[in-house]
Amino acid sequence: MSLRSLLLLNFGLAAYLTGLVWTVQLVVYPALLLVGRAEFPRYHAAHTQGMGLAVGAPMVAELALAAWLAWSAYPVWGPGRALGQLGLVVFIWAVTFFVSVPFHNRLAAHGYDYVVLDGLLRTNWLRTLAWTARLVLLCVMSNSGQ
Repeated sequence: MSLRSLLLLNFGLAAYLTGLVWTVQLVVYPALLLVGRAEFPRYHAAHTQGMGLAVGAPMVAELALAAWLAWSAYPVWGPGRALGQLGLVVFIWAVTFFVSVPFHNRLAAHGYDYVVLDGLLRTNWLRTLAWTARLVLLCVMSNSGQ
């Protein structure tokens, strides 16, 4: 596969996931605060299942393609860009599994909890900004003329 095609695939996935995380950050997570306590367990279970389908496979594909791009682009763009975009994906995975998933597990186990929801909303900015930075970096890489 050409470097250009690989970059385009990475860009497409990053654009999808960036759009999704901004929607979650600005709409979905704030709306969780509005769900009544009685309805919250069912709503959260549906949210978790739906989001798992929406982000699971794309995140796995993004990790694989980011690693492939880092390997292929290293000689062209050097370590800063090639490894930087991969580092952002690894950071997103770390925040997802070590911060976001534990918050969701607490919500699943104990139901509505404003403090947990607030923590989820605040810490999700880390993923939102990292995905946005990766998308910008991929734009820079695609416009570098190499």
